[in-house]
Amino acid sequence: MEDLLAGVLEAYGGVDRWAHVQTITARLSIGGPFWGRKGWPEIFGDQTTLELDARRQHIVVTPFNGADRRSTFDVNPERIVVHTNNGVAVERRDDPRASFAGYEVTTPWDALQVGYFISYACWNYLTAPFLFTYPDVETRELEPWQEDGETWRRLHVTFPRSIATHSTEQVFYYGADFMQRRMDYSVEVNGDVLVAQYQYEPKTFQGLVFPTQRRVHRRTADGTADQSQTSITLDITDIELGSDEQPSSTEP
Repeated sequence: MEDLLAGVLEAYGGVDRWAHVQTITARLSIGGPFWGRKGWPEIFGDQTTLELDARRQHIVVTPFNGADRRSTFDVNPERIVVHTNNGVAVERRDDPRASFAGYEVTTPWDALQVGYFISYACWNYLTAPFLFTYPDVETRELEPWQEDGETWRRLHVTFPRSIATHSTEQVFYYGADFMQRRMDYSVEVNGDVLVAQYQYEPKTFQGLVFPTQRRVHRRTADGTADQSQTSITLDITDIELGSDEQPSSTEP
């Protein structure tokens, strides 16, 4: 049987192509009732732009909590900052993950917590599956999973604490075409709620494949997803990759 991770990496465009990617700019809409439950039903505009570094956790979200504001998330050290569009910092928090201590599913968030959550989450989503080859990330294949009349192969991924993500351990599901169908995790910053996120409509941008629709549902401990309710939606309209490759010369 073909190595699962190797097959997935090849299906998504290959590690050689990814090795030249330096930045990712994604335009998407973010929705769902989750944001209202956290106290921020309109924190994202109709169209959000994410600009991220493909090698380290740095991501800028524009607009964020107002047409004239944007957020910036970094690690080493971990911090989230909200700026005006002319660069004036209006809010900042170092070690933002510590601010969720003791929080439950029903606990509302402040704007910096929302910014932290969407930033680390989208950085993980947009760098996967190549993220799985980064230092200290460990993978192993689990037994297959049956769903929707298909057999999905499953990859268990363990992330180091140096990477901000939903939970240290996550499971990714892939179809026979090596395209991602689903991912399971617990949201540590939201009371460790169990989540099944489904991915749809993979599209190719500059030779690399990205799911363009994501739908987040609650799940039970046995893996059953409640797809009757969708808490978060992410819909990508465009992706642009910044590369370190030099354009070929047209001079004679």
